Amino acid sequence: MNILDKYIIKKFLAAFFFSVVILVTVICVIDFTEKNDDFIQHNLPMSKIIFGYYIYLFPYFANLLSPITIFIAVVFVTAQLAARTEIVAILASGVSFRRLMLPYAMGGAVVGLLIFGLIGWVLPIGNKSRVAFERSYIKLPYRFQGRNVHIKIGPRSYVYMESYDNLSNIGFHFALETVDSTILKRRLTADAINWDSTKQVWHLSPQLVRTFRGAQDETLQTVPARDTTLNLFPKDFASTYKLAETMTLPELNAYIKTKIERGADDTQLYLSEKYERYAYPFSIVILTLIGVTLSARKSRAGVGGQIALGFVLAFVFIIFVMLSRNLAQVGSMSPLVAAWVPSTVFSVIGLALYRFVPK
Repeated sequence: MNILDKYIIKKFLAAFFFSVVILVTVICVIDFTEKNDDFIQHNLPMSKIIFGYYIYLFPYFANLLSPITIFIAVVFVTAQLAARTEIVAILASGVSFRRLMLPYAMGGAVVGLLIFGLIGWVLPIGNKSRVAFERSYIKLPYRFQGRNVHIKIGPRSYVYMESYDNLSNIGFHFALETVDSTILKRRLTADAINWDSTKQVWHLSPQLVRTFRGAQDETLQTVPARDTTLNLFPKDFASTYKLAETMTLPELNAYIKTKIERGADDTQLYLSEKYERYAYPFSIVILTLIGVTLSARKSRAGVGGQIALGFVLAFVFIIFVMLSRNLAQVGSMSPLVAAWVPSTVFSVIGLALYRFVPK
């Protein structure tokens, strides 16, 4: 790294972190004014609001707005260099435009790696507290609304409940079925099943057990009330509000594996979150390089016009991310493809813009 590289990286990263602090602070102030009534209603002290919520919300917004802030930083720094004809002097000294983009790519890679670490491990830990705070003081109490619930809890075991009350942790009209291939071997039914939080087990009301050994061979047995353990827990019926955001990457992978084994119908949501965490840092580098190509020339609109253009492109990128995410969640597109579509599209846009930059 030469003096020029250090000069550009230093200005770029300083502008990026400054943009993050300013923009996220403004958004947090706006968020506070919107939620202040909820805070007053629960009589929350300011210390709890700041250190129990906004200390975790700030990095969440910083990550969410990173496409915008990275664009602002790149465009601001590069447009200033172009306005002072520093880029012309750099290119005239024999430095190629591709070489000029190297320090930006290095700075974008640093930010991308930082974001990958944040969204993979650090942010989910903070999101656990943030989401818990929102559930307690901002959102309405959660009630499980599922009816006729079927869950696979083992290779051959399936659970059925007509309904479940998550406030008292009681399931009604419970059935546990053992299926060998497509043949029902055993079926246990009970009027109710409730969770014993002290023993950490399920308590079954008196049960009726049917065992099938063939088309005409069936035995019937009555079993008194008892405690039992199942690969089923009250958290399986708890609120899934922003659940994916509260999981570290290893936790998310384990949860997806469990979802697939149980044949859940919302696996796409968590697969989309997983693949986005890998694609997001790469998109930061792409947006950085696009910002350089857009602002490397003097513009009649000045630095402000170029920053405005950067805002527009960053918002277009976020819209692409949201659209592809929704398509993945409804099953119209593979989560893996959906996660990489925005970066792929903007890579093509970046290559097209690169062709028209004076070199």
